[in-house]
Amino acid sequence: MFKPHRSVAVLTIFVGLSTVLAYQGRHTNQDTLPPGERLLWVDPGDPSGRDFVYGVGGPQNQPQPPFRFVKEDLSGTRAKVNVVDARGVNWNVKWGHEAHSSTFCTRLLWALGYFVETEYFVARGRIEGVHGLKRAKSRIDDYGEFEEARFQLRSDSPKFLAGQSWTWLDNPFVGTRELQGLKIVMLLVSNWDAKDSRNTIKQGGQRVMDSNLGVFEDNSTDRRRYLYANFDWGASLGQWGGTLTWNRWNRKGFESQTPNFVKGVEDGRVEWGFKGKHRDDITDGISIADVQWILKYLGRITDKQIQQGLVASGASQDETDSYTRTLRNRIGQLQQVVAEDHRRSTMIR
Repeated sequence: MFKPHRSVAVLTIFVGLSTVLAYQGRHTNQDTLPPGERLLWVDPGDPSGRDFVYGVGGPQNQPQPPFRFVKEDLSGTRAKVNVVDARGVNWNVKWGHEAHSSTFCTRLLWALGYFVETEYFVARGRIEGVHGLKRAKSRIDDYGEFEEARFQLRSDSPKFLAGQSWTWLDNPFVGTRELQGLKIVMLLVSNWDAKDSRNTIKQGGQRVMDSNLGVFEDNSTDRRRYLYANFDWGASLGQWGGTLTWNRWNRKGFESQTPNFVKGVEDGRVEWGFKGKHRDDITDGISIADVQWILKYLGRITDKQIQQGLVASGASQDETDSYTRTLRNRIGQLQQVVAEDHRRSTMIR
């Protein structure tokens, strides 16, 4: 079931950008949306200048203590609570391995031009007025103190459209480099939780949609815009596989599968080792030209940015070293695919 993810600062990715890609087309529940511009990606310019420490929200929008308890969020499967900070800003607080992977991936996605929500990793803190906890009882002690949490901004601008979703196969961006690039980033970070509007869970005796692909409505300009996004990157930076083998934020598993990240090229299409939900929809049909396109941005991300983003996500020194090395290896594999194709083309001419 959808959770009301909202963010104000994410709109900064659109400010000052001269190139905006928008596409019209079919998508889930399209007929229920009023007319508007549909966006999946905007040109970030040179991503090497993006701040991986604070991400899209910047240093000015960090959650400010003291935090006041609002209620426990029992959606999904992970321990979460809603709080208000000292400025009256609302946050959703989440714990577990996803707190690390989600925080880092939002920085990477934002640097590449994709829509993300404002997130920060808070190493430790205290929440006042906590009471009646269930799942989160193991994460907050009797004094309201906690460790290693992800704070995600909640706001009505842009507004998360509950019940609006899309699938990897049916959306306004099918056939575009931007959608293919998003899929490549999913593979890069081993995000195996590729649920879309075809996925459901049982809740209250009925089946309800359980998708990670959502739509946000932005009315901050003189025309309505719909921001399309994969809003859940928690199941990343671990090991892909089946239900019993996949995990998240597991540097050893992530590193061990890296030699099979790119398995080769067949008929101009890249072959991937990845296994996850909707695998074929994510991996099929990615061309060398698609890889070349995303590398125009991904290839400019520096090791320093990766390291800063990992540290800001609560990574230890060993985790920082391992993930930086492994992500660089995977990016190198993508670059090798493009380079080998160029050599073949040159030899044919």
